[in-house]
Amino acid sequence: MTPPLQPPLSPQRYEASLDPVEDDEAQTAQDIAETMLRIAGKTFADGGHAIRSVHAKSHGLLKAELEVLADLPAVLAQGLFARPGRYPTLMRFSTIPGDILDDKVSTPRGLALKVLGVEGERLEGAEGASTQDFVMVNGPRFNSKTGKAFLRGLKLVAATTDKAEGAKEALSAVLRGTEKLVEAFGGKSGTLRSLGGEPPTHVLGETYFAQLPLRHGEHIAKYQLVPVSAELTALTGQLVDLHDTGNALREALVEHFRSHGGRWELRAQLCTNVYDMPLDDPTAEWSEEESPYLTVAVVTAPPQTGWSAARSAAVDDGMGFSPWHGLQAHRPLGAIMRLRKLAYATSQRFRSQRNAIAVQEPDKLDALDD
Repeated sequence: MTPPLQPPLSPQRYEASLDPVEDDEAQTAQDIAETMLRIAGKTFADGGHAIRSVHAKSHGLLKAELEVLADLPAVLAQGLFARPGRYPTLMRFSTIPGDILDDKVSTPRGLALKVLGVEGERLEGAEGASTQDFVMVNGPRFNSKTGKAFLRGLKLVAATTDKAEGAKEALSAVLRGTEKLVEAFGGKSGTLRSLGGEPPTHVLGETYFAQLPLRHGEHIAKYQLVPVSAELTALTGQLVDLHDTGNALREALVEHFRSHGGRWELRAQLCTNVYDMPLDDPTAEWSEEESPYLTVAVVTAPPQTGWSAARSAAVDDGMGFSPWHGLQAHRPLGAIMRLRKLAYATSQRFRSQRNAIAVQEPDKLDALDD
């Protein structure tokens, strides 16, 4: 395990006044939700089955366990992490688009954690459940600075959903080459990656970031999930051949979990002040020198069936993921987080209605027993 580091001496205390709602936020939220519905409606009309408006394609669906560490400092022992414990956990690996594409269209990777059996005061809309979701991608910064900028990008995605997959594959190949050149000179382009220039790396070797802040009990934090076991760190940066099959990322994950397991650390980065670590700028990367990521829990997954049609039916059709599934102690913060709430709920309702399958929060993971 990573050697312990010291948390900041004076982390920022959470106050609702630090996170005011913008005047036109409700309208922007409605516009985003409607745009996501257009994406879902297009893929449903073409395929006859309702899928997610974003992160539609799953590459891995794993049963795991999250263990909260003992003897955490008081500033870290907050919310879900207030006391040691073990929780059944679901891991869903995905890529960003809202249509099911050949992996040769290479976009950023996503990871959603759903922790079960969590007790505490619930977020509004999450009453009656006992889950805590963490929704992550493999980059530390969100691409859009404002809700309106995010909406503009989403409208572009909606206009190209389920169109010209061959052209997308060709463009992705060009963008991957351009991104490789940018990285050769020490840079990295989030825009190139989001458009299809993501390097074709193994999803299990990636570090995943929640990107946007949440309450950490009395404080404020961002979260990351880092592979730490040797069998996972060996996959960091490993390239996957995307040419032989349309599901190369999934097949690589399934092959790994056929005989190996994996262990990750869930880490929290505490906000020390909202001026240097703003809540209202989702593109801002908080300084790790000022406040390092500190381990609060370990996630362990044993060898298993990494993906199957049965698991996909249970999770991709029957479950939803949202940062708004959880505790008040981990309340999502900032305008982008608030804008996600209606959009995710609307997308889940659309899937449930069109597929005639209830999308609901689980209290056990028996549905993943193959």
